Amino acid sequence: MAVTLQNFGVPTGDAFSRGGILMPKVKNRFRVFVANFGMPGSAVGFTQQVVTVARPTVNFTPQPVHSYNSVAYYAGKAEWEMVEVTLRDDVTNSASRLVGAQVQRQMNFFEQTVPMSAGDYKFQMAVECLDGGGTAQDDAVVLERWEFEGCLLASCNFESFDYATADAMTIEMTIRFDNTTLAGGLMPDPPYYSVNTPGLNF
Repeated sequence: MAVTLQNFGVPTGDAFSRGGILMPKVKNRFRVFVANFGMPGSAVGFTQQVVTVARPTVNFTPQPVHSYNSVAYYAGKAEWEMVEVTLRDDVTNSASRLVGAQVQRQMNFFEQTVPMSAGDYKFQMAVECLDGGGTAQDDAVVLERWEFEGCLLASCNFESFDYATADAMTIEMTIRFDNTTLAGGLMPDPPYYSVNTPGLNF
């Protein structure tokens, strides 16, 4: 039998460069966990109703360093963009009740009061990319895990009704967070340099 799949890779010029294609991570194999969101003991209900979630985007605003005839740049403060999470709004109202509880934690709309500290309502979130397996006895293999800290709801859209469609109702949330890390050694610590290390100039 012919064996050709190992030749699907792109040649890069060395003797060992051309190999088979690696299996990509698949978009629908994921799960989301939250802690301290809305009401105690509601983490599983949140996870079961997730429809979509975004992976994070980070921006480094370049800062100019003006010289004699040119301009060089260094990376300024890092800022994570907000992420979008969509929940399916079920007929038991478990999702809407949970999101409503988190909204109420951030501001009591009946009493028109807010907590003294942001720590009183912030929550944590984890997004995991899975291998596609997993049963009640054997959990799926986690290929990637993003851990979000200091999360709050920046906006929450309970969507609209529409006579022209029978699509499922959803709740769209925009989440602002303070920091996120890619666990499992996928975001490794950089090497440390001393002030005397050569090559640290532009």
